[in-house]
Amino acid sequence: MKILMFILLLFPLSILAQDDLLNEIDTDSTGNEYAFAAFKGLKIVNFESTKLANKNEFIFIVSHRFGTIKDGIDTFFGLDNAVTRLNFVYGISDAFNVGVSRSSFLKIYEISAKYRLLRQKENGSPFTIVGFNSIQINTALDEDNIPGLEFNDRLGYAFQLLVARKINTNFSVEIAPTFFHDNYVTVSQQDKSQFALGIGGRHKLGKRWSINADYGWHLNRANNSPFKNPLSIGFDLETGGHVFQMHFSNAQAMNINGFMGQASGDWSEGDIYFGFNLSRRF
Repeated sequence: MKILMFILLLFPLSILAQDDLLNEIDTDSTGNEYAFAAFKGLKIVNFESTKLANKNEFIFIVSHRFGTIKDGIDTFFGLDNAVTRLNFVYGISDAFNVGVSRSSFLKIYEISAKYRLLRQKENGSPFTIVGFNSIQINTALDEDNIPGLEFNDRLGYAFQLLVARKINTNFSVEIAPTFFHDNYVTVSQQDKSQFALGIGGRHKLGKRWSINADYGWHLNRANNSPFKNPLSIGFDLETGGHVFQMHFSNAQAMNINGFMGQASGDWSEGDIYFGFNLSRRF
């Protein structure tokens, strides 16, 4: 199993090119053109989108998830309890990216690879297909509280296949079959290998605005688990070389294993987190 995950995590394929953010045109493709700008951000909200950085392009992403707004003025609607993630993404080619990040949620370090397998094209493929793999290290686990803790227990892995289609000028959808594995789980009956299906979309509201949403359906969550399926809704604002994403989610974690496996909020009870992603291209 470990060998299989290792092969998946290192499996790179590179294919076609992608234009710069400012040159992407939100119009339907014609003739034999590729579909551009299905998504403007590297993420829909929590789930990865099929967008990649261009060759030799460097993207720095600062993400915040504040505490639950349910606590009200006591925590200034969650602003006192922020979680931060710093993510650095580099385009080795137009269709193959690598990334490294650090999140204050469980003090997780992550290395990732993202690669395009197929691209939506008029009179060609009806979908864009992208793979995403990551390795995570949970440095918050405490040897004093977990006797016999080893480095291997800190590791987690994730693999996603992102399948997206730009339906028309304004509307794009994506599904994301997801596998993730944690060598240490906090819920006693939870399988370490977990499966989920993500779905997300983007609807353009104006030249630079869009509304985005994504949802993750966990397929083998333990019956005694207190965690929920993640649902996130927000807006994208494109300003030149920046994409600013503002959203609400019932998950405070920002990596796959976290928001899919440990979403603790409940929309029906107002137990949700406000947050944002701010990306800058260099």
